[in-house]
Amino acid sequence: MRRRVGRHPAPALDEQLLSAAWQSASLVLGYPDEELLADLPLVRRAVDALPAAVGAPLDRVVGHLTTTPLAALQADYVETFDSRRRCNLYLTYFTHGDTRKRGLALLRFKQTYLRSGFVVGATPAEGAELPDHLCVVLEYGATVDQRLGWKLLLDHRASVELLRLSLRNAGSPWVGAVEAVCATLPPVRTEDEELVRRLVAEGPPAEEVGLTPYGEPTLDPQVAARTGGPR
Repeated sequence: MRRRVGRHPAPALDEQLLSAAWQSASLVLGYPDEELLADLPLVRRAVDALPAAVGAPLDRVVGHLTTTPLAALQADYVETFDSRRRCNLYLTYFTHGDTRKRGLALLRFKQTYLRSGFVVGATPAEGAELPDHLCVVLEYGATVDQRLGWKLLLDHRASVELLRLSLRNAGSPWVGAVEAVCATLPPVRTEDEELVRRLVAEGPPAEEVGLTPYGEPTLDPQVAARTGGPR
C-alpha cells in the first residue's frame, strides 16, 4: 500500500529526484532571459537523470528554449502566460478568480511558507511574485520543505490540471513542464476531475465589487515590468 502524507498519498519519486523535477520545472516555467539560458545545460543534466515520464516532457521544453531566439521566447511567454487567463501560473486564480476568497487562499500559502521560515519576496527573484505562483510553489517544495510543497500542489491539483489542459490546447511548448509536474503527482481524483470540468465550462468565479484583483497576471509587478504595464 502506498504511504500517505496526512490525507494525501506520498510521492512515488524519491526525495532527490522529486526535488530535481520540481526545480527544473520551476526554472523553465520562469520568464526567459539570459540567466535562464545560461542555466539550461545544468537543467538538462538534471532532467537526464529523471524517469522518462517526468524527464521527457521537460527535455522538450529545454530543447525549445535552447533552439529558439530569446526575443521570440519572451514574446511567446508574455502572450501565453500574461495574456491568457486560462494559462496564468497563479494557482488560486483558477478556483477563486478575483474574489475576496482568493485573499484567504493566498494567506494560507504564506502561512504554509512561514511554517518553514520561508518568506516570499526574501530574494529579488521572488519579490514580484504572489505566493501561489507555480514557480514559487515548486521552488519551495524543491529546496525548502518537500512535504508541505507536496501538500500545496495536491490541494490545488485541479488548478495544475487545468493549466496543463489549457497549455496543451493552446499548443504551447511550455506544456511539457506542467506535464512533468503532473507526472510527479498522483492521478487526478474524481472530485478534482469534476472541478476541472466545471472550471473549463464556467471559468473562474466573477469579480466581487470593490476588490482589487489578486490574481490578474497583468497587474503583477514583474509582469508589468516586461509588458509595459497593465492592459
